[in-house]
Amino acid sequence: MKRYNLIVVGAGPAGLCAGIEAAKRGMSVIVFDENEKPGGQLFKQIHKFFGSKEHKAKIRGFKIGEQLLKEAAATGVEVRLNATVTGLYPDKEIMVKHGDGMYHYKGDSIIIATGAAENMVPFENWTLPGVIGAGAAQTLMNLHGIKPGNRILMLGSGNVGLVVSFQLLQAGCEVAALVDAAPRIGGYGVHAAKVARTGVPFYLSHTIIKAEGTDHVTGVIIGEVDDHFKPIPGTEKQFDVDTICIAVGLSPMSQLLKMSGCTMEDNPRRGGEVPVVDEYGETSIPQLFAAGDVSGIEEASSAMIKGKMAGIRAAYELGFCKETETENSLEKCTADLDSLRQGMFAPGNKGKLIEKTEEGIPVSMNLLTKGFVADGEIIHFPGVTSQKGIHPVIECTQNIPCNPCQDACVKHCIKIGSHITSLPVVENPAPCTGCGLCVASCSGQAIFLVNENYEPGFASITMPYEFLPLPEKGDKGKGLGRDGKTVCDAEIIDVKSLPAFDHTNLVTMKVPAEFVMKARFFKAV
Repeated sequence: MKRYNLIVVGAGPAGLCAGIEAAKRGMSVIVFDENEKPGGQLFKQIHKFFGSKEHKAKIRGFKIGEQLLKEAAATGVEVRLNATVTGLYPDKEIMVKHGDGMYHYKGDSIIIATGAAENMVPFENWTLPGVIGAGAAQTLMNLHGIKPGNRILMLGSGNVGLVVSFQLLQAGCEVAALVDAAPRIGGYGVHAAKVARTGVPFYLSHTIIKAEGTDHVTGVIIGEVDDHFKPIPGTEKQFDVDTICIAVGLSPMSQLLKMSGCTMEDNPRRGGEVPVVDEYGETSIPQLFAAGDVSGIEEASSAMIKGKMAGIRAAYELGFCKETETENSLEKCTADLDSLRQGMFAPGNKGKLIEKTEEGIPVSMNLLTKGFVADGEIIHFPGVTSQKGIHPVIECTQNIPCNPCQDACVKHCIKIGSHITSLPVVENPAPCTGCGLCVASCSGQAIFLVNENYEPGFASITMPYEFLPLPEKGDKGKGLGRDGKTVCDAEIIDVKSLPAFDHTNLVTMKVPAEFVMKARFFKAV
């Protein structure tokens, strides 16, 4: 039997952060993970994170994963892969299957960070090849470079469904539709908007009736649902697709915690059966912690902070750090976590219809039901202004915890203030230089640089662009509106790809001046 001060089960964002914090304080730490690669979901996440600098905002998930692995190695954290923890027993003992053998380990403290598993929803023929989870689609695309399909229907409009839909488009797939039984989009509006402006239609209050095909998916039938989520006869719609992608939530993988005998509860707001924990993630069994999605479904940024808190607290309780240092560290973690739990998407607001922003502006019902803010609604938001010369237009319309745009602007044209969920405000203490850093830094791709007087009768719009092949200067095509429909002719006049933009290319198109506040995407013809 081998002994460690801390055993961590799960090498995802929560587990790695927990191990790093404990190792920094002198604990011997080993992390087990059943997968062949560490990092959990981070290496599937090619999008930029929300939050602030403290939350690793505007850094792509796989980059954060690389940073954590380097830090774990530097602090002496031992990571054991292809190692399945099969049992958690009294006195902090575990059994691990590694290779052909079973091994016995004992820890002074144990942190369970096993994450969550994808939910599925049954419908006729749902077991056909071609029906896959959104996480599986990410694995195929972002880890193995394989297209999950050619024409895909997405079920689920939470952040996972929206983000993966966009990544499917980036991989060269066609997304036929995005469907959800709920009457409103569940994820961030900026995620929905960047999907909608590419032309993907949203079908809210709809669900899948049937997958078509015999030995694989060849099509799908959806139908409208009533207030009780039952299909309404006569509302069926058919799509020819070869893949159905499911993104209907996650369930904590809490089996080991249940085996341990710690107090559990069935808590729908936290994702299902979860351990009862204190503010640091400690369960009813002393020195047994739960961190990340296994203790309640949240974003990866929150999982990392919860992992840190568990690692720090475990170190303190075993005498590896002093009370003052512990209090200061945990106080900062708590403040960082609280900032992520504010705004419209705070845990307490789950399932609620928020009708006004914190600033008192009516929330776009069009955004919540169709995926885009209508032209007549967008002008009411403080980031949308009309000025002479080049200037930013920020189409961020919900109170989301995020502020990289404020830090990116060297001329301080963009203000959010100390409250991280406040809507961005465009001010003009100094002329905008048109550098584009704000456009590239926006995790929601909701910032555009506009020159309303580019030349007589024409305006220019600089937009974030993360598709291949990149358009080239001189290319002509169509400017698409927020709804993905053609609004005008457009011509590419500039393309910038700089290291500072971190793979968010800046594409500038020229459009007739009257469409400067309507055109938001370029489609080659």
